Amino acid sequence: MTTAVINADTGAVSSPSLHFLGHSTVRMELAGTTVLTDPLLTPRLGPLRRIVPALAPASWHGVDLVLISHLHNDHLHLRSLRLLGRSTPIVVPRGAGRWLTRQGFTAVEELAPGQRLTTGGVTVTATHADHAAHRWGPRLTHGPHAPAVGHLVSGAGTTVYAAGDTDLFPGMTELGDDGIDVALLPVWGWGPSLGPGHLDPVGAAEAVRLLRPHVAVPVHWGTYAVAGLTSLPTPWRTRMRALLTEPPRRFAAAVAAGGSGTAVALTAPGAPVQLPTRTEGAA
Repeated sequence: MTTAVINADTGAVSSPSLHFLGHSTVRMELAGTTVLTDPLLTPRLGPLRRIVPALAPASWHGVDLVLISHLHNDHLHLRSLRLLGRSTPIVVPRGAGRWLTRQGFTAVEELAPGQRLTTGGVTVTATHADHAAHRWGPRLTHGPHAPAVGHLVSGAGTTVYAAGDTDLFPGMTELGDDGIDVALLPVWGWGPSLGPGHLDPVGAAEAVRLLRPHVAVPVHWGTYAVAGLTSLPTPWRTRMRALLTEPPRRFAAAVAAGGSGTAVALTAPGAPVQLPTRTEGAA
């Protein structure tokens, strides 16, 4: 599932090179800078197992900047960050820097929504996100805490929006006002249901309507599952197998039905994203 579903001519958006490594992790080559979002690179995470082929180390080599959207372990994964090297620059939500520095990482920057930094050829702007802020979930009060964010990454005339984990929020319309070329939008997760602060396929399609990107890439699906849940003869097996493949297709169908003109690039975990290019002779 690596071909783009094109709903309309979206103009020239082929300057970035994107590789969907799985879950919420995307390798982005833009304006001579390599950016990695929410790296989760290992075959397992607690009870979760990667159910698609393991990543080759080359997929995370040469990263210039890491963007962390929030503190949950499947987005800020310490073991994966150590694979990248403790001196690799990491951008975290405002309030998380001191905690991550204490874990031995030496190049940590904080951004709150509306704040930005420029490195290499790209400018990163943190955006609001509607998602739980505590590392250990909403029921605990101790440990690291920092409001979740998304990121706008701009360079060489192209803007990519990495939403992280979020529910819909009114400010999405304003984010789209300045023009988004590619939106990386979560469409599910790793379990049989979603809690608050997440987008399902229909919600992600509504986010497309608000953001108005040229291209949308569904992420945060089909990569990890609880060990045994897709193979053991339990009542969950059929549902979980469907949830590993159906959400991005349902998202693409909902976007097409909405008539927004946004193209959806369906990309399997581990595969490069095939972005549409301007049709010859298009205005």
